[in-house]
Amino acid sequence: MTWHAELSLNYLNENHRSVARYAHQGPLRILKSLYPEGDAICHNVLVHPPGGLVGGDTLDMTVTVGSGAHGLVTTPGATRFYKSEAGLATQQLQARVEDGARLEWLPLESIAYNQCDALNRAVFDLSPNGEMMAWDITALGLPSAGMPFVQGTFRQHLEIKGAWLERGTLDATDTRLLNSPLGLAGQKCMATLVFASGSAIAPARLERGLASARERMEAHSLRLQAGITSPHPQVMAARVLAPVTEHAMQLLKHIWAIWRQDMWQLGSTPPRLWNL
Repeated sequence: MTWHAELSLNYLNENHRSVARYAHQGPLRILKSLYPEGDAICHNVLVHPPGGLVGGDTLDMTVTVGSGAHGLVTTPGATRFYKSEAGLATQQLQARVEDGARLEWLPLESIAYNQCDALNRAVFDLSPNGEMMAWDITALGLPSAGMPFVQGTFRQHLEIKGAWLERGTLDATDTRLLNSPLGLAGQKCMATLVFASGSAIAPARLERGLASARERMEAHSLRLQAGITSPHPQVMAARVLAPVTEHAMQLLKHIWAIWRQDMWQLGSTPPRLWNL
């Protein structure tokens, strides 16, 4: 049996309070809205009760952040793409951020299990004065548990409409890509954190964001496997390779907190699940 789960999540600014409205079909849920930072920012946890995807499964998510609203979404655990015996397993997100709105899309990692056939797709559409931060963290197998990624395919599609598009296919048998110093160099986790605006980021603001993130990277143990660039005037992208997910996520959390302060003048209030 395969699952097709759908979720529509809409953030609205109602009397200076960001409110989440949602509807779902199939095993995909939003838990209670939380306000650890006050009414302006709504924190939500996205839950997929089955805990993973097999061939033929689809998770289809649509998120809209209305003008003046601010939503933060995370997950309680990893998205697991298991061994596929019935075709492609797909997780896809379509997000729209309106003028004056902000979105933070911060799910935990996706795990490519051995013999998976997976697609992880996320597309963000920003109005001229909309802004967002989002990360994508991918773990290749569970090598520490004796479950390496030696067969299977993991495809990625990350897009900010009109500004940035990144696609990749990780074939477990492509040892030159996975093990070469010019590829993943044998690392089992790759992660990207993006800050993006619907229009060009002011040069001084952009330089401040890049400089503060680079300073934090230089102080981290993964500094030789991490970097940050501005591939487009609307985008900053921080990347890291790591042997395990925890090290990459630690660095991205630091940069997320720095960008929150530098770009939005907000404190680094993490989702409560991160502290469990």
